[in-house]
Amino acid sequence: MENINKESSGDRDRERGRKRGRKAKHQKKEFVINKDQTKFFVDLSHDKVELSLIIELLGKANQKDYGREITFKDLALFSVTKLTDKDLEKIQETTLSDMEKVERALIEFNKKNNSNLTLGEFLVKRLSIN
Repeated sequence: MENINKESSGDRDRERGRKRGRKAKHQKKEFVINKDQTKFFVDLSHDKVELSLIIELLGKANQKDYGREITFKDLALFSVTKLTDKDLEKIQETTLSDMEKVERALIEFNKKNNSNLTLGEFLVKRLSIN
């Protein structure tokens, strides 16, 4: 027998504030920090260079005669305290896609020159295409 009190997934989604269907093309998902989060997971299975760097650092850090073993957590917590605003800007820069960099250049150009060029017009002007 089927349970009559069963909610449909659409009802649960509406209760939780989730929207169904496709996301609008240029709609950014707002990042919300979960302040109750206590665990973080770093997956380096696809980043072999970074993984080897961390393993090398851990090896160097643990070449000592006394004290407990130094873990990735120790390295991460020490490193986080050393981050500056410039470092955060560099990290933010690395997250931009090529198209986002072009859009940002367009916005800066329009502000600097008091113009209102479209993306196509900006690229034609920038690439000197006639």
